[in-house]
Amino acid sequence: MADEIKILVIDDDDSGREALTLLLRSAGYKVISAASGEEALDIIDREQFQVIVSDLFLPDKSGLDILQSVRKVATTTEVIVVTGHASAQTAVRAMKEGAFDYITKPIDFDELRIVVAKALEKQQLLSENIYLRNQLRDRFEFSNIIGNSPSMKLVFERMTRIVKTDSTVLITGDSGTGKELVARALHYNGNRRERPFVAVNCSAIPEALMESELFGHVRGAFTGAIKDKAGKFEAANHGTIFLDEIGTMPLHLQTKLLRVLQEQEVERVGSNKPVKLHVRVISATNLDLENKVKLGEFREDLFYRLNVIPLHLPPLRERKQDIMPLVIHFLEKQGRLMGRLNMTVDKRAFEALERYSWPGNVRELENLVERMIALTDGSVITMDDIPAGIAAEKAGGNFVDFELPGDGIDMEVTLRDLERKLIVQSLECSNGIKSRAASMLGINRTTLVEKIKRLKIGY
Repeated sequence: MADEIKILVIDDDDSGREALTLLLRSAGYKVISAASGEEALDIIDREQFQVIVSDLFLPDKSGLDILQSVRKVATTTEVIVVTGHASAQTAVRAMKEGAFDYITKPIDFDELRIVVAKALEKQQLLSENIYLRNQLRDRFEFSNIIGNSPSMKLVFERMTRIVKTDSTVLITGDSGTGKELVARALHYNGNRRERPFVAVNCSAIPEALMESELFGHVRGAFTGAIKDKAGKFEAANHGTIFLDEIGTMPLHLQTKLLRVLQEQEVERVGSNKPVKLHVRVISATNLDLENKVKLGEFREDLFYRLNVIPLHLPPLRERKQDIMPLVIHFLEKQGRLMGRLNMTVDKRAFEALERYSWPGNVRELENLVERMIALTDGSVITMDDIPAGIAAEKAGGNFVDFELPGDGIDMEVTLRDLERKLIVQSLECSNGIKSRAASMLGINRTTLVEKIKRLKIGY
């Protein structure tokens, strides 16, 4: 691939310039040369180069002038400066202003080859990072979070308002509703998009290791700590840390987390030297943190520190009108990945999917669509392709048809779920107008608002 690499050589010494040109061409690179700074700048305006090799001392412009001009118009081009003078100070200044490296005359051709190769390697890594960042940004655009229901429109509205801020966000919702997807969308569309996004699943880290994982440790802090290690907070510095399943964090670590959030600094395990932080914190939970506060299982002061901007993701059973656009989205996404384009779902199968209560939420729906694409022979998914448990669910989940199982039920939970379903249905039928929804339910508007807040319904 070397013949695709373009290098510009700038040197006012004819023999030196020709020698460098021949050397780099013999290595397989495409080389253009310039005898002065002005000539070089004219060429740079017209063409792009991966590497520029420039003498520091030119008759009309210095190598530093060339470097500064290149930095303005070609930020990914690597510049290697050459000096025939014993002027290490000037070469160091060039490095500070963005030169990749410097070499001295007489030039060691093997050294030059190595330096050019390293410059190209760095450039490729930078290009790959830019490509990956752009991919991530595209993947986590708001448009990739599907939802036309009133509750999801409220979620999008709040996300739009807070995306450019550094406010701490607490995302609540059942498992599978897309809490991490929302957290990543807030990061990759916000001011910190070029900085790290570090996701931590608090429930997946053993309690004995969690403090070290989050806050880091120094060598000798405990058995097995053979070297210093930065924690997740330091890794996320100047970016975003996403604390998933925050409700499972042990109480003694909640205290340290609260201090980190208050002081914006962290102390590694075994050290009393604070490390300053500038991190946006987004946390998520499928638990009722307010109830855990009442039970003494979660610190009240930490809850308020995390819950600056609350964002609740409704379960899929409460936004039935989103099922069809989600299915279409997943058919396109998974069909493209699996090489099965133009897959569709017939009317009866769609109706069955809309009747189902989706306890696993959006994640369950996406997994099902992937499975059906893989196992369906034709291009149309029918009732024969729908799992029996989903196809058999009755429309509306009518409570009158409910049969008491032999081992009994949790009456409080069952009645709460029924109340939630009725409130959501009334809000959907009334287009989110609470006074009209309250009238449909036979209660006053104030009572309805209190129930919406207590049940954390996203309206």
